[in-house]
Amino acid sequence: MARIVHVAAAQMGPIAKSETRKDTVARLVALMREAKSRGADLVVFTELALTTFFPRWMIEDEAELDAYYEREMPGPETQPLFDTAKALGIGFYLGYAELVVEAGRKRRFNTAILVDRSGAILGKYRKVHLPGHAEPQPGRTHQHLEKRYFEPGDLGFPVWRGFGGVMGMCICNDRRWPETYRVMGLQGVEMVMLGYNTPYDHTGHRDIDSLTQFHNHLSMQAGAYQNSTWVIGTAKCGVEEGSNMVGQSAIIAPSGEIVAQSVSLEDEIINFRCDLDLGKRYRETIFNFAKHREPEAYRLIVERKGAIPPPEA
Repeated sequence: MARIVHVAAAQMGPIAKSETRKDTVARLVALMREAKSRGADLVVFTELALTTFFPRWMIEDEAELDAYYEREMPGPETQPLFDTAKALGIGFYLGYAELVVEAGRKRRFNTAILVDRSGAILGKYRKVHLPGHAEPQPGRTHQHLEKRYFEPGDLGFPVWRGFGGVMGMCICNDRRWPETYRVMGLQGVEMVMLGYNTPYDHTGHRDIDSLTQFHNHLSMQAGAYQNSTWVIGTAKCGVEEGSNMVGQSAIIAPSGEIVAQSVSLEDEIINFRCDLDLGKRYRETIFNFAKHREPEAYRLIVERKGAIPPPEA
């Protein structure tokens, strides 16, 4: 019997700097309702879904910076998401900026949570692979200061049982790194949810930046195929505060095939009935880790590191 998770990716168009949490949450609730009307069990929102992508600016005022972060989840302004999820019987993935105080010190993370159909938080993930810079870069119209405003995630890449399968999460730049998927793949992940806010000019090299859309899908499709998992990639897109953001939200099968893709640069729902057992076929054949993967070879490579002299400077 097939194990079906009907999933929706809730792409978001631009969020203006002036847009309030209340307004943004209302957009998310509307997308959640549309996803449910299509039969979805789970809706995947994007990275930093509650605010504009604030790391594009140098922000020196502490109070101004703090206003972009959530100190609790749910809080008064995000509670409607949880109430609606419970009322509709739909789960969701939500990306946001998290601020916690530990030992008298503020800690900031780029975070995502997975919420079940009852409105209860099932799991939390904090972004590990932070792109960009800690200091402003000269000559850039928009900065990319994630390394200034966030710490690398300290929760690893866990998986959770929910929605009839094994679920995992990552965020934006994590999708480019094979270990993101492999660590979850080794735990039997069957669906990876990820939100992204990706600009077209993130490297500063036009030859690379011109391939942003290709690389976006390439990394997700490779991760899905090589780890026999569904991948749900949800974009923030359009022209946000003068920054061009990539769309192309996609639902990707364990075969690596894109089975649904957005067609706009605005708020848009795409959905698909995902059979979790499709990944099982790949795990039992091509990517049978127990039968075909050779971890001993990796260990020998690590032990021998330095045996080959580095190239001359």
